[in-house]
Amino acid sequence: YHSSGLSCCLAVGNECSEFAGWAFPFPGVFLLEEFINPDEESEMVQLMDQDDWKLSQSGRRKQDYGPKVNFKKKKLKAGGFIGLPSFSQEIVQRMKAHSALEDFFPVEQCNLDYLPERGSAIDPHFDDWWLWGQRLVSLNLLSKTVLSMSWDSEDSLQLFATHNSWNIDHSCPPRLIPYKEVTVDILLPRRSLIVLYGDARYKWKHAIYRKHIEHRRICVTFRELSAEFTLGGKQEKLGKELLEIALTFQGKPV
Repeated sequence: YHSSGLSCCLAVGNECSEFAGWAFPFPGVFLLEEFINPDEESEMVQLMDQDDWKLSQSGRRKQDYGPKVNFKKKKLKAGGFIGLPSFSQEIVQRMKAHSALEDFFPVEQCNLDYLPERGSAIDPHFDDWWLWGQRLVSLNLLSKTVLSMSWDSEDSLQLFATHNSWNIDHSCPPRLIPYKEVTVDILLPRRSLIVLYGDARYKWKHAIYRKHIEHRRICVTFRELSAEFTLGGKQEKLGKELLEIALTFQGKPV
């Protein structure tokens, strides 16, 4: 998969697989390399490690800054939420310099800590759609990894022949295969920021497999509110309250 900050890119067949020489457009991904510098990274991690990490599933540890949510009953309240952490204020401000994020207002931050010794991973999943909005934004710290995207569908995906790896050869007839036979691997360099939206948010599940955790890795994910909690939505008032709390940037993990 090749991105380089473009919003619609090509997923290119692995040279060692049956898909070598084939590709398809993969929309909904925006990747920015070196989003923060090494000094900012080490300061952020140092500040996180001053707070407690809670054990999570699949060998991960986490810190949550966000409202108390019961996704099954579709209920939420502020609970102990007093805002996003102070070290995120500059990050959120920096995001707004990019057109894909100029109107992005995070209401929740989740830090996930991965270690190979704990077998840390996360299975293919969608982030919730009822509460969380159109864009998922993640900052990848301490080591590179791979975000694996999959779509469990019998529908046909059109593959196009390529020449010079990145150019589609329109003279060659496309090849049809079921979506479920394909995994798209997106390389996440250390200190890169990735945004998932559109099909990459709502149709393709995302995962991090154990084999792609080589060293300690921290993922900082920011989420925005869904339409129900924003202007004109039926829970607009609650959404506004939560956003005001979030953007004080005075928070501790809840």
